[in-house]
Amino acid sequence: MSYNTPPQTAAIAVESGVTKAGMSVGPVLVGSFLAGAYIAFASLLAIVASAGMPGPTENWAGVTTIVTGLVFSVGLILVVVGGSELLTGNMMYLPIALLAKRIGSVQLIKNWVLVTIGNLIGSLFVAYVLADATGVIGSPATKAHIRLVGIVTGKAITETHLEVFLRAIGCNWLVCMGVWLALASTSVSGKILGIVGPISAFVALGFDHVVANMFFLPLGLMEHVPHLTFGDVLWNLVMAFCGNLIGAGVFVAGAYWYIYLRPAPGAIAAQATVAAAKDAR
Repeated sequence: MSYNTPPQTAAIAVESGVTKAGMSVGPVLVGSFLAGAYIAFASLLAIVASAGMPGPTENWAGVTTIVTGLVFSVGLILVVVGGSELLTGNMMYLPIALLAKRIGSVQLIKNWVLVTIGNLIGSLFVAYVLADATGVIGSPATKAHIRLVGIVTGKAITETHLEVFLRAIGCNWLVCMGVWLALASTSVSGKILGIVGPISAFVALGFDHVVANMFFLPLGLMEHVPHLTFGDVLWNLVMAFCGNLIGAGVFVAGAYWYIYLRPAPGAIAAQATVAAAKDAR
Protein backbone atom coordinates (compact mmCIF):
# COMPACT_ATOMS: atom_id res chain seq x y z
CA MET A 1 0.00 0.00 0.00
CA SER A 2 1.35 3.42 -0.98
CA TYR A 3 1.75 5.91 1.83
CA ASN A 4 3.57 9.10 2.70
CA THR A 5 6.66 8.72 4.87
CA PRO A 6 6.79 10.61 8.18
CA PRO A 7 8.91 13.46 6.71
CA GLN A 8 6.52 13.72 3.76
CA THR A 9 3.54 13.70 6.12
CA ALA A 10 5.10 16.52 8.13
CA ALA A 11 5.59 18.55 4.94
CA ILE A 12 1.98 17.92 3.89
CA ALA A 13 0.80 19.07 7.32
CA VAL A 14 2.72 22.32 6.86
CA GLU A 15 1.19 22.93 3.43
CA SER A 16 -2.27 22.15 4.81
CA GLY A 17 -1.70 24.66 7.61
CA VAL A 18 -0.67 27.31 5.09
CA THR A 19 -3.80 26.64 3.02
CA LYS A 20 -6.08 26.83 6.06
CA ALA A 21 -4.46 30.04 7.26
CA GLY A 22 -5.05 31.61 3.85
CA MET A 23 -8.77 30.82 3.65
CA SER A 24 -11.20 33.75 3.62
CA VAL A 25 -13.75 34.29 6.39
CA GLY A 26 -16.79 32.85 4.60
CA PRO A 27 -15.35 29.45 3.70
CA VAL A 28 -13.77 29.12 7.16
CA LEU A 29 -17.09 29.77 8.91
CA VAL A 30 -19.06 27.43 6.65
CA GLY A 31 -16.42 24.72 6.87
CA SER A 32 -16.21 25.01 10.64
CA PHE A 33 -20.02 24.96 10.97
CA LEU A 34 -19.98 21.66 9.06
CA ALA A 35 -17.21 20.22 11.23
CA GLY A 36 -19.04 21.18 14.42
CA ALA A 37 -22.17 19.53 13.07
CA TYR A 38 -20.26 16.37 12.05
CA ILE A 39 -18.75 15.97 15.51
CA ALA A 40 -22.19 16.60 17.02
CA PHE A 41 -23.73 13.92 14.77
CA ALA A 42 -21.07 11.49 15.94
CA SER A 43 -21.65 12.45 19.58
CA LEU A 44 -25.40 11.94 19.23
CA LEU A 45 -24.79 8.59 17.55
CA ALA A 46 -22.44 7.62 20.39
CA ILE A 47 -25.18 8.39 22.94
CA VAL A 48 -27.82 6.38 21.11
CA ALA A 49 -25.52 3.45 20.24
CA SER A 50 -24.30 3.02 23.80
CA ALA A 51 -27.61 3.74 25.56
CA GLY A 52 -28.73 0.84 27.71
CA MET A 53 -25.38 -0.95 27.57
CA PRO A 54 -23.76 -2.11 30.84
CA GLY A 55 -22.85 0.70 33.24
CA PRO A 56 -19.51 1.38 34.95
CA THR A 57 -20.23 -1.00 37.85
CA GLU A 58 -20.93 -4.02 35.63
CA ASN A 59 -18.51 -6.61 34.29
CA TRP A 60 -18.67 -5.57 30.65
CA ALA A 61 -18.44 -1.82 31.20
CA GLY A 62 -15.41 -1.56 28.91
CA VAL A 63 -17.50 -2.70 25.95
CA THR A 64 -19.64 0.43 26.33
CA THR A 65 -16.66 2.74 25.95
CA ILE A 66 -15.31 0.80 22.96
CA VAL A 67 -18.66 0.95 21.16
CA THR A 68 -18.94 4.65 21.97
CA GLY A 69 -15.47 5.28 20.55
CA LEU A 70 -15.99 3.26 17.40
CA VAL A 71 -19.16 5.07 16.39
CA PHE A 72 -17.73 8.45 17.40
CA SER A 73 -15.01 7.90 14.77
CA VAL A 74 -17.66 8.74 12.16
CA GLY A 75 -17.28 12.40 13.10
CA LEU A 76 -13.59 12.74 12.23
CA ILE A 77 -14.04 10.59 9.13
CA LEU A 78 -16.64 13.08 7.87
CA VAL A 79 -14.34 15.99 8.74
CA VAL A 80 -11.21 14.60 7.09
CA VAL A 81 -12.62 12.77 4.06
CA GLY A 82 -15.53 15.14 3.50
CA GLY A 83 -13.41 18.24 4.08
CA SER A 84 -14.20 20.81 6.78
CA GLU A 85 -12.55 22.93 9.47
CA LEU A 86 -12.23 21.36 12.93
CA LEU A 87 -10.64 23.33 15.75
CA THR A 88 -8.79 20.38 17.27
CA GLY A 89 -7.20 19.50 13.95
CA ASN A 90 -6.29 23.11 13.22
CA MET A 91 -4.54 23.20 16.59
CA MET A 92 -2.02 20.92 14.90
CA TYR A 93 -2.01 22.21 11.32
CA LEU A 94 -1.43 25.88 12.00
CA PRO A 95 1.26 25.56 14.71
CA ILE A 96 3.39 23.31 12.51
CA ALA A 97 3.06 25.85 9.68
CA LEU A 98 3.97 28.61 12.14
CA LEU A 99 7.02 26.71 13.35
CA ALA A 100 8.05 26.23 9.73
CA LYS A 101 7.78 30.04 9.34
CA ARG A 102 5.15 29.75 6.61
CA ILE A 103 2.40 31.69 8.41
CA GLY A 104 2.22 34.40 11.06
CA SER A 105 0.76 34.33 14.55
CA VAL A 106 -2.06 36.73 13.58
CA GLN A 107 -3.20 34.31 10.86
CA LEU A 108 -3.16 31.48 13.38
CA ILE A 109 -5.21 33.34 15.99
CA LYS A 110 -7.71 34.61 13.40
CA ASN A 111 -8.28 31.07 12.11
CA TRP A 112 -8.74 29.61 15.58
CA VAL A 113 -11.24 32.31 16.57
CA LEU A 114 -13.32 31.83 13.43
CA VAL A 115 -13.19 28.03 13.61
CA THR A 116 -14.16 28.04 17.30
CA ILE A 117 -17.20 30.19 16.49
CA GLY A 118 -18.21 28.01 13.55
CA ASN A 119 -17.72 24.74 15.42
CA LEU A 120 -19.81 26.06 18.32
CA ILE A 121 -22.65 27.15 16.05
CA GLY A 122 -22.66 23.80 14.24
CA SER A 123 -22.63 21.90 17.53
CA LEU A 124 -25.47 23.98 18.99
CA PHE A 125 -27.53 23.60 15.82
CA VAL A 126 -27.41 19.82 15.98
CA ALA A 127 -27.92 19.83 19.76
CA TYR A 128 -31.07 21.93 19.61
CA VAL A 129 -32.63 21.17 16.22
CA LEU A 130 -31.68 17.53 15.70
CA ALA A 131 -31.27 16.15 19.24
CA ASP A 132 -33.49 18.17 21.57
CA ALA A 133 -36.34 19.39 19.33
CA THR A 134 -36.64 16.06 17.49
CA GLY A 135 -37.04 14.08 20.70
CA VAL A 136 -34.15 11.76 19.79
CA ILE A 137 -32.82 12.01 23.35
CA GLY A 138 -36.30 11.38 24.74
CA SER A 139 -37.70 11.88 28.23
CA PRO A 140 -35.73 11.48 31.49
CA ALA A 141 -36.87 7.86 31.71
CA THR A 142 -35.47 6.78 28.32
CA LYS A 143 -32.11 5.05 27.93
CA ALA A 144 -30.65 7.71 25.64
CA HIS A 145 -31.50 10.45 28.13
CA ILE A 146 -30.00 8.49 31.01
CA ARG A 147 -26.84 7.94 28.96
CA LEU A 148 -26.62 11.68 28.20
CA VAL A 149 -26.98 12.48 31.91
CA GLY A 150 -24.13 10.09 32.72
CA ILE A 151 -21.80 11.59 30.10
CA VAL A 152 -22.56 15.20 31.01
CA THR A 153 -22.34 14.62 34.76
CA GLY A 154 -18.97 12.94 34.36
CA LYS A 155 -17.50 15.67 32.17
CA ALA A 156 -18.90 18.84 33.72
CA ILE A 157 -19.54 17.97 37.36
CA THR A 158 -17.52 14.95 38.51
CA GLU A 159 -14.21 15.81 36.80
CA THR A 160 -12.11 18.57 38.35
CA HIS A 161 -10.75 21.40 36.21
CA LEU A 162 -7.29 19.83 36.35
CA GLU A 163 -8.66 16.45 35.29
CA VAL A 164 -10.46 18.00 32.31
CA PHE A 165 -7.27 19.83 31.31
CA LEU A 166 -5.09 16.72 31.50
CA ARG A 167 -7.66 14.51 29.78
CA ALA A 168 -7.92 17.09 27.01
CA ILE A 169 -4.16 16.88 26.41
CA GLY A 170 -4.42 13.13 25.90
CA CYS A 171 -7.52 13.57 23.77
CA ASN A 172 -6.05 15.85 21.15
CA TRP A 173 -2.73 14.06 21.10
CA LEU A 174 -4.68 11.01 19.94
CA VAL A 175 -7.10 12.95 17.71
CA CYS A 176 -4.25 14.65 15.88
CA MET A 177 -2.46 11.34 15.49
CA GLY A 178 -5.61 10.13 13.76
CA VAL A 179 -5.39 13.15 11.46
CA TRP A 180 -1.64 12.53 10.99
CA LEU A 181 -2.22 8.89 9.99
CA ALA A 182 -4.92 10.04 7.57
CA LEU A 183 -2.39 12.42 6.00
CA ALA A 184 0.06 9.55 5.72
CA SER A 185 -2.39 7.46 3.71
CA THR A 186 -2.98 8.01 0.01
CA SER A 187 -6.30 6.14 -0.11
CA VAL A 188 -9.72 6.83 1.42
CA SER A 189 -9.82 3.39 3.04
CA GLY A 190 -6.39 3.97 4.58
CA LYS A 191 -7.45 7.35 5.92
CA ILE A 192 -10.53 5.83 7.55
CA LEU A 193 -8.51 3.02 9.09
CA GLY A 194 -5.95 5.51 10.41
CA ILE A 195 -8.67 7.57 12.06
CA VAL A 196 -10.66 4.81 13.79
CA GLY A 197 -7.97 3.52 16.15
CA PRO A 198 -6.85 6.77 17.82
CA ILE A 199 -10.39 8.14 18.02
CA SER A 200 -11.76 4.96 19.58
CA ALA A 201 -8.88 5.08 22.07
CA PHE A 202 -9.46 8.64 23.26
CA VAL A 203 -13.20 8.08 23.73
CA ALA A 204 -12.71 4.75 25.51
CA LEU A 205 -10.21 6.40 27.86
CA GLY A 206 -12.72 9.10 28.82
CA PHE A 207 -10.69 12.02 27.49
CA ASP A 208 -12.19 15.45 26.74
CA HIS A 209 -12.66 16.88 23.23
CA VAL A 210 -13.64 20.55 23.27
CA VAL A 211 -15.84 20.40 20.15
CA ALA A 212 -17.63 17.24 21.27
CA ASN A 213 -18.23 18.95 24.62
CA MET A 214 -19.72 21.90 22.72
CA PHE A 215 -22.48 19.42 21.86
CA PHE A 216 -22.76 17.26 24.98
CA LEU A 217 -22.82 20.01 27.60
CA PRO A 218 -25.21 22.53 25.98
CA LEU A 219 -27.50 19.60 25.20
CA GLY A 220 -27.29 18.74 28.89
CA LEU A 221 -28.54 22.26 29.70
CA MET A 222 -31.37 21.89 27.19
CA GLU A 223 -32.33 18.54 28.70
CA HIS A 224 -32.09 19.89 32.27
CA VAL A 225 -29.41 17.54 33.55
CA PRO A 226 -29.52 17.79 37.37
CA HIS A 227 -27.02 20.19 39.01
CA LEU A 228 -25.52 21.27 35.66
CA THR A 229 -24.96 25.03 35.38
CA PHE A 230 -23.79 27.35 32.63
CA GLY A 231 -20.65 27.95 34.69
CA ASP A 232 -19.90 24.21 34.66
CA VAL A 233 -20.20 24.19 30.87
CA LEU A 234 -18.02 27.27 30.40
CA TRP A 235 -15.23 26.05 32.69
CA ASN A 236 -15.18 22.65 30.99
CA LEU A 237 -14.89 24.19 27.53
CA VAL A 238 -12.10 26.55 28.62
CA MET A 239 -10.05 23.79 30.24
CA ALA A 240 -10.71 21.37 27.37
CA PHE A 241 -9.64 24.05 24.86
CA CYS A 242 -6.37 24.66 26.70
CA GLY A 243 -5.60 20.96 27.10
CA ASN A 244 -6.47 20.18 23.48
CA LEU A 245 -4.16 22.98 22.37
CA ILE A 246 -1.20 21.50 24.24
CA GLY A 247 -1.95 17.97 23.05
CA ALA A 248 -1.92 19.09 19.42
CA GLY A 249 0.60 21.91 19.47
CA VAL A 250 3.28 20.34 21.66
CA PHE A 251 3.01 16.58 21.27
CA VAL A 252 2.17 16.42 17.56
CA ALA A 253 2.97 19.67 15.72
CA GLY A 254 5.95 20.57 17.89
CA ALA A 255 7.35 17.07 18.15
CA TYR A 256 7.16 16.22 14.45
CA TRP A 257 8.43 19.65 13.40
CA TYR A 258 11.45 19.10 15.66
CA ILE A 259 12.13 15.60 14.35
CA TYR A 260 11.60 16.10 10.61
CA LEU A 261 11.53 19.79 9.69
CA ARG A 262 13.76 21.77 12.04
CA PRO A 263 17.06 20.24 10.89
CA ALA A 264 16.32 20.82 7.20
CA PRO A 265 13.61 23.45 6.64
CA GLY A 266 14.50 23.67 2.96
CA ALA A 267 13.33 20.10 2.48
CA ILE A 268 9.69 20.91 3.24
CA ALA A 269 8.78 21.88 -0.33
CA ALA A 270 10.64 18.89 -1.78
CA GLN A 271 8.91 16.46 0.56
CA ALA A 272 5.52 17.99 -0.22
CA THR A 273 6.20 17.72 -3.98
CA VAL A 274 7.10 14.04 -3.67
CA ALA A 275 3.98 13.37 -1.60
CA ALA A 276 1.77 15.22 -4.09
CA ALA A 277 3.20 13.15 -6.92
CA LYS A 278 2.41 9.94 -5.02
CA ASP A 279 -1.16 11.11 -4.36
CA ALA A 280 -1.62 11.83 -8.07
CA ARG A 281 -0.71 8.30 -9.08
